[in-house]
Amino acid sequence: MGIALIMAVLDGAIANVALPTIAKDLGTSAAGSIWVVNAYQLAVTVSLFPLSSLGDIVGYRRVYWWGLLVFTIASAACALSDSLLALTIARVVQGFGAAGIMSVNIALVRFIYPHRELGRGVGNNALIVAVASAAGPTIAGIMLSVASWQWLFAINVPLGAVALVIALRSLPHAPRSTHRFDSVSALLNAMVFGALICGIKGLDGSQAVALTAVELAGAAVLGVVLVRRQMAQTAPLLPVDLLRLPVFALSVTTSVGSFAAQSIAYVALPFYLQDVIGRSAVETGLLMTPWPLGTALMAPLSGRLADRYDPGLLGGLGLAILAVGLGALALLPADPATADIVWRMAVCGLGFGLFQSPNNKVLITSAPKERSGGASGIQSTARLLGQTLGAAFVGLLFTAHAVHGTGIALTLACALSVAGCVASSLRYRRSPLATG
Repeated sequence: MGIALIMAVLDGAIANVALPTIAKDLGTSAAGSIWVVNAYQLAVTVSLFPLSSLGDIVGYRRVYWWGLLVFTIASAACALSDSLLALTIARVVQGFGAAGIMSVNIALVRFIYPHRELGRGVGNNALIVAVASAAGPTIAGIMLSVASWQWLFAINVPLGAVALVIALRSLPHAPRSTHRFDSVSALLNAMVFGALICGIKGLDGSQAVALTAVELAGAAVLGVVLVRRQMAQTAPLLPVDLLRLPVFALSVTTSVGSFAAQSIAYVALPFYLQDVIGRSAVETGLLMTPWPLGTALMAPLSGRLADRYDPGLLGGLGLAILAVGLGALALLPADPATADIVWRMAVCGLGFGLFQSPNNKVLITSAPKERSGGASGIQSTARLLGQTLGAAFVGLLFTAHAVHGTGIALTLACALSVAGCVASSLRYRRSPLATG
């Protein structure tokens, strides 16, 4: 599962770095090449809930394995593409495969680890997602320095083959639901999230204002239709039944906010480091590294702590630490030393890692076991939605405030973390350990 998840998350991040190289090699414009990224992200986002619902029906193991197979084959197709159209189509298929992996990932973790060690399993999962997301650009840069862009995708083929064999032998079987797959809701879901993601991306001024307004309005109208359809179902494709649970809704809200805050920092800081204080691209990469390192150190530990202490309290503490780190970054001196940047990035990473594992444990355990697929789907959707919102906020702020955009963006990220800290703390309940 770790191998497959690393590939799926990495491929959402590495393509950004390779876009200039891909555009030049395929003889296309920079604007056209962006579809190599957008096609993958859209395919993942629109198919997460349908595939997680399908996992409830046919089994999480089956959806995961077939998703991995599709992802591996599509990776080979990406590496063999000789035009932008071929690469974009292959990326769409690859995104559907990645959604198969991510949609039921947490659900499978729930059936792999015993309940008393579930926090440990969720912590390992959070470690993989966080580090793979953060390390993607660095890994892509290293690979592009020694090989062509095609190898960014070709490397998935042998890794995927190994993971397929292991998965076939070792993935757990889980109880299946008896409800039928709702194809109409799946289509509505794709239309809602497709329009929503395109509309959010358009907020940065990359497309006409009228088109952005139509996309967001269309997402809102279709969303109302979708939610009304789901309200009448006992096991809805869009897990509105789970969102009625206060602790689940708070966990989803804090997840979106935390990933939005992280995305804001990841997008805004490189511009500050290179354009404002004159650091090189290599130095920028190294200065960003303490964040994922801090997350890597803290995520497994916080998962174990979540098995012993109240996850809501741990999550609130993690977001408080993240807010401190982001606030400190927003208040950097005019000519900061390397140490000034490094310790602030490390604090952010430690706080982010402390929050993610306990939050994901609450999210998955607050749902009934037979709805683990829905919980897993919404966990991945919250991450992608938060990252998309964060990037859109930065684009909007940079357009409106070219000079002070980074400082305002980091202040917004800090505010999101503070709000998330309050929301997470609302989940606090006295644990069995506290009551003896």
